[in-house]
Amino acid sequence: MNTPNQHPNPLLDTYELGSLRLPNRVVMAPMTRLRADRSGVPGDLMAAYYAQRAEAGLIVSEGIAPDVPGQQYLTEPGLYTDAQVRGWRRVTDAVHAAGGRIFAQLMHAGRSGHPANRPDGGTPVGPSAVPRTDPVHTLDGKVAPAAPRAMSVREISETVAAYADAARAALRAGFDGVEIHGANGYLPHQFLADNTNLRTDAYGGGTSGRVRFPVEVTEAVADAVGADRVGLRISPGNSQFEMVEHDPAPVYRELLRLVSPLGLAYLHVTEDPARTVLARARRLWEGTLVGNTGEHEETTAESATSLVAEGRADLVSVGRPYIANPDVVGRLAARVPWAAIREKDFHYTTGPRGYVDYPGHNGAKGNFVAPLT
Repeated sequence: MNTPNQHPNPLLDTYELGSLRLPNRVVMAPMTRLRADRSGVPGDLMAAYYAQRAEAGLIVSEGIAPDVPGQQYLTEPGLYTDAQVRGWRRVTDAVHAAGGRIFAQLMHAGRSGHPANRPDGGTPVGPSAVPRTDPVHTLDGKVAPAAPRAMSVREISETVAAYADAARAALRAGFDGVEIHGANGYLPHQFLADNTNLRTDAYGGGTSGRVRFPVEVTEAVADAVGADRVGLRISPGNSQFEMVEHDPAPVYRELLRLVSPLGLAYLHVTEDPARTVLARARRLWEGTLVGNTGEHEETTAESATSLVAEGRADLVSVGRPYIANPDVVGRLAARVPWAAIREKDFHYTTGPRGYVDYPGHNGAKGNFVAPLT
């Protein structure tokens, strides 16, 4: 039972999320930062970054590749080698030592991959051989996208298994759960969308075919680690990475109808004001709803608060403000405004600058080396 604690700000109320008791209703949203090494292994700098933000009710990690074909960027972290698991263990230990909770977001690039960003130099894969046209970020700068190869049915089955394996690896690495990234142009979204899924087999065509892959992934991950440790993120109608969904409502209704009985920890929804996505999800989803409004407008303390205060979401995920504010929750409690991002050139690079050097509202500097248990 989740009842208000009568705080001046409802974001500061506690919340029961499965077996986790969240001290507040603020979720640190997943954000790509590219600080892993070239083998996708997290280091101490990443441990420091996440530990600094451990006062969030829940942290959802940056997107993590579940296998080699799922890698989007060369310095994006993975969860498919023992070294990666050990690296993530250092991160989760640091977060837990600081009193936090953290889920791993499993993110498969699909057609957005590139040979220059894969450790094996392989060709990207997707539901169909439909390339992006916008440039791709690599360590050597922006390059032309690579045409993907359409996945065989066998490869689809292997990819579903890779998600489940990565979820099990996440628990070995100390994560409290996992989130399946089915939004923002990544592989499950590519199966759902009109322009990236041109298949005529059981994984394409009408609504039942389009939802089959994300449903199979969700079922496999829930079976691997327990549904109460699994969240699913969706973004109906999101055009990121040139995605096109002319009429997403019936597709997502069917998706939610099929995954709702699993008893997932939460549904994470990116709002689209033109489609009133959150309001539709609120009507269809009986479980915990995490709302995010940062895709189409800047998330502010006021807009985040209103989502919970008005009952549009149970939890609110906050993205970009967490770059410059390791103490987003502390600032809410102290009624101190969120600081602006100081240097945008250091979002996707290496080193501590623009990553762990933002101070808290009390002037405290972040530590470059996180406390490890």
